[in-house]
Amino acid sequence: MQRSIGSARTPCARIASDTADAWSGKQAARPSSLYVHVPFCAHKCHYCDFYSIVDTQDRQEAFAHRLIEEIGAIAPICGPLETVFVGGGTPSMLRPDLWALVLDAMRTRLDMGPILDGTGEFTVESNPETVTPALMGTLRRGGVNRISMGAQSFDRRHLATLERRHDPDRLPLACGIARDAGIARLSVDLISAVPGQTIDDWDRDLGIALSLGTEHISAYTLTYEPGTAMTARLGRGEFAKASEDLEAEMYEHTVERLGLEGLGRYEVSNYARPGAACAHNMCYWRQHDWLAVGPGASAHVAGWRWKNTPRLDDYLSLSDGGFAPISELEEPDPARSLMDRLMTGIRLTEGVDGERAMSECGSLGRSDSMRAAVDSCVDAGWLAERSGRWMLTGSGFLFADRVAGDLIGALV
Repeated sequence: MQRSIGSARTPCARIASDTADAWSGKQAARPSSLYVHVPFCAHKCHYCDFYSIVDTQDRQEAFAHRLIEEIGAIAPICGPLETVFVGGGTPSMLRPDLWALVLDAMRTRLDMGPILDGTGEFTVESNPETVTPALMGTLRRGGVNRISMGAQSFDRRHLATLERRHDPDRLPLACGIARDAGIARLSVDLISAVPGQTIDDWDRDLGIALSLGTEHISAYTLTYEPGTAMTARLGRGEFAKASEDLEAEMYEHTVERLGLEGLGRYEVSNYARPGAACAHNMCYWRQHDWLAVGPGASAHVAGWRWKNTPRLDDYLSLSDGGFAPISELEEPDPARSLMDRLMTGIRLTEGVDGERAMSECGSLGRSDSMRAAVDSCVDAGWLAERSGRWMLTGSGFLFADRVAGDLIGALV
């Protein structure tokens, strides 16, 4: 069940109270992943539907202090952090001096042991135009060991279509600055099926990304999200979408090209060298628990899901013992939990635990409908059953959303 609850208090405090006894002496049971949302951007990209605002730097300091307050509030229910991911917005737009304050607060108020000893993963999304030696040095001293660089394309024409305003020639320099600061792990984001993009254009983008020595590439097919400027422009006929055949050709080329270079597909849109998969995103896809801070950030703990208010003014002015006001709340629900696990887990090359899913379907009285949905996807050649797991086939990755929809539909 989802409710919009305005400025009602986050369930964090309730969860902390209700589970205090269960967690006593069992630190590992606490959430070990944290998402941090920094909403500032230099410009709103036309395809983006994440909460962000154009930054004039007048509220950065207030934001940093409010974020530190929220970090303190979640500290009692946060376990030793194995993954931290800072997204946005453009987190690298936050001033280095404010980054230093936030990182110091994280070190002193949270258990950053796994991050600081090098076994954990701490990622910050960055835009090449905002990467400086001062910023990267501050991040590294604070424990950041992975940068996710938003390239999207190395072709100025396609960047213009996407309303991305960075200079593509700046990206190799930005990667070098991060490495010089001691941040060795690099991921690059790319977008295919941009209007007017050819397969040769896409191959060039992949080649440049590989030449940077990246260990991880996120290669997304452009989607037209409701309410974005990109979708409005499409509706006005300013450009035509790439054909489904071209989208499929680009996708299959990505799998082949990156595979030959040692980056294997581990999720529909993500490729990594051995051992370099994004551990934080795996937490999402496997439906583990995570905490979240910042306006618009979403969390998942003990079956509860909630979203902080996606309004910076409210985030800055409203506080419940440090907790942020929330805009959405979902209470624990076995059927929804299984739906979520199917929706995200089926996208992974490892698939989902089919035996566990069928057991849960039995408890929900949906075994027959789920069995029929799985068999239908297997017959279509999209899904395979191996060692009790449901896994997409090679061709099935092109129909991942359809497969997830069919499996989820069996629970409705």
